[in-house]
Amino acid sequence: MTTELLLGGAVYSPTAPDATAMAITDGVIVWVGTDEVGRALHPDAQVIDLGGRFVAPGFVDSHVHLTSTGLGLAGLTLNDTTDRSDCLRRVAEYAAGTDEGELIWGLGWDDSGWTGPDADENRFPTTSEIDAVVGNLPAYLARIDEHSAVASTALRRLVPELADAAGYHPEEPLVAEAHHLVRGAARQLVTAAQRVRAQRRALDNAAAHGVVAVHENGGPDISGLDDFLSLADLDHPVEVRRYWGQPVESAEHARELLSISRADALAGDLFIDGAFGSHTAWLTAPYHDDPGHTGISYLDYETIRDHIRACTEIRIQAGFHVIGDAATAAVVAAFDELATELGTPALARCAHRLEHAEMVTPAQAEVLARCGVVASMQPLFDAAWGGPGDLYEQRLGATRAAGLNDFAGHARAGLALAFSSDAPVTPIDPWATIRAAVHHHQPRNAISARGAFAAVTRGGWRAAGVNDGMAGTLVPGAPASYAVWDVDDLVVAGSHESVQRWSTDPRSRVPALPDIAPDARLPRCVRTVHRREVLFDIGVLDGGGS
Repeated sequence: MTTELLLGGAVYSPTAPDATAMAITDGVIVWVGTDEVGRALHPDAQVIDLGGRFVAPGFVDSHVHLTSTGLGLAGLTLNDTTDRSDCLRRVAEYAAGTDEGELIWGLGWDDSGWTGPDADENRFPTTSEIDAVVGNLPAYLARIDEHSAVASTALRRLVPELADAAGYHPEEPLVAEAHHLVRGAARQLVTAAQRVRAQRRALDNAAAHGVVAVHENGGPDISGLDDFLSLADLDHPVEVRRYWGQPVESAEHARELLSISRADALAGDLFIDGAFGSHTAWLTAPYHDDPGHTGISYLDYETIRDHIRACTEIRIQAGFHVIGDAATAAVVAAFDELATELGTPALARCAHRLEHAEMVTPAQAEVLARCGVVASMQPLFDAAWGGPGDLYEQRLGATRAAGLNDFAGHARAGLALAFSSDAPVTPIDPWATIRAAVHHHQPRNAISARGAFAAVTRGGWRAAGVNDGMAGTLVPGAPASYAVWDVDDLVVAGSHESVQRWSTDPRSRVPALPDIAPDARLPRCVRTVHRREVLFDIGVLDGGGS
């Protein structure tokens, strides 16, 4: 047996709030405490000097799209474009270095935040405008939410039936079925080698941010079965739990689809609706900036209910992509009906999931909590789009926008939370995610730093159906899955003033976390380890590898 002893740091452990050291034997945490005791208990251990650094459980990102993330990390990203002309200029520059026939896969343009000199500069680019800068190249340029895209004529022509599909327009961004078709055509132009490189790039990026596990959200309209199956065979030390988003009608159908897809569960991005930015989230009342439109519903009530029932019968996770309030109402009604039919214990043992869950009332949160549902949410959405005059207010008006992403309300109702990035929509960056949850644009919707930290550690494992009380923590008996961080300051912060006064008192025995105030420097990862394997290391720790 080999024992490592990490000394001279700050170890975040619920069993030892003042811990400075941790011992690991054969990939399992065997002790947490102080330096002197650690040296006495483990005199023959390999010592690793933390140099005052912070050790925390490895993060879990519960919602990613790895291939698309990896393509974006090395390809054309349009997140910081400022207006239509800037977007077109970036596309033209990228096209100039692209070989004939090669796909341009671009991500991230967001017209809701463009600040051009006039209204025409703040609208989406058209097909003709894209053709003018890419010529005969196939180009797929997804809006930041990835629920609509501008596509060049060369790519559109690869889909003969495109003009007959719902959501088609000859010049404007494609949505709904038309978008799914053209995205599928673009995917076919990504080679197997490019796909594997993209997946590895995305997982390497996750490890560099202290992430030890991710949940891939695949589906027929997102990444395709070939992409999803390739992830099952990918050899990479970051753990990947794979969710396939396709509805099933019965338990037999569910078993069949699990066998074909080799999925861990039939949850994730099974679309009930779309996204606010693309005007495809399904609303009960019209959009503030499009009064004749209430979005798109992809699944009817019976399909939602039957999918949950089938998955519950074979004891696997079901789940859906849910953003608009009409979509939420449909899925909550299905859970409520099935709670009567099957019983809440049967539902709860499966840890069914809702991705996003942005428009959920307190009463709906209570129903979901009673059924043991996990809400996989993205705090960086609020950071990007929740401010005054930003996307949420543009699409919904100030009153409806104020209730979005109510982390505090969900937690009060007992709804289990897991936080994630939905990469490439927002970056894989757990500390930025924690900061966004704590500093929500609506303070009443914010959650404490400890609550947010739990949602990207223990919450991520719970969202994967792992609820053993140890996963996502640094306690004796837990797997040694952790990250080491350079930090400026460690603080104890409560969610409101009365908790703050109590928890900063040393007698409270509350472990400290890095300062995630808006102006603070976020922690920098120096090493990530998962089940005894080093995923990322910049080589600054004394004492060798793990």
